[in-house]
Amino acid sequence: MAVPPAPPLPPAARPSARVTRPPAARPAGATGAPPSQGPQGKQAEALYPPPAFHFAVTFGANAKDADGAFREVTGLGPEMETESVVEGGQNAFVHQLPKAVKHPKLVLSRGIATMESRLLLWCQSVLEGGLAQPIFPKQLHVFLLDEQGGPLRVWSVQNAYPVKWSVEAFQATRNEVAIERIELAYAGSSRLM
Repeated sequence: MAVPPAPPLPPAARPSARVTRPPAARPAGATGAPPSQGPQGKQAEALYPPPAFHFAVTFGANAKDADGAFREVTGLGPEMETESVVEGGQNAFVHQLPKAVKHPKLVLSRGIATMESRLLLWCQSVLEGGLAQPIFPKQLHVFLLDEQGGPLRVWSVQNAYPVKWSVEAFQATRNEVAIERIELAYAGSSRLM
């Protein structure tokens, strides 16, 4: 004689797929937020991407050249140029063949610096000197920082030199900091960590 199947449980009596413990029974530090220190720190770093608002920029090999109070950094990373090639008799698509890797301009934005800024002095010597003086490219480092100011990610930018320095528009209707933009051409970049 066959045993009849058990009737389904009513929704209120079904066990929950997610079991939670009351706050008093949770281990210390288990608040649902990412742990920032201890052995779980590496796990949290893998699960939560770092915020983009805490960063620093240094340039040159000399520690005195650290002049990195910027509000924005853009243009970091390579891009592959491609060439479109149409194949005879093939109308469904166009081949995209790789040509070369290029780098956009690295743009640094910040409040207008003092005249003693080593970065500004370097930009002035390159841009105002014309081509009569040699251009000395520098190596830059962009650091993405954690809450203690330690580096989470580091990018190295090779052979950078200024190609443009500009100031954003002044407007009497805005109550904002005056911003300068420095654009740098560079030969290559790499992520160090």
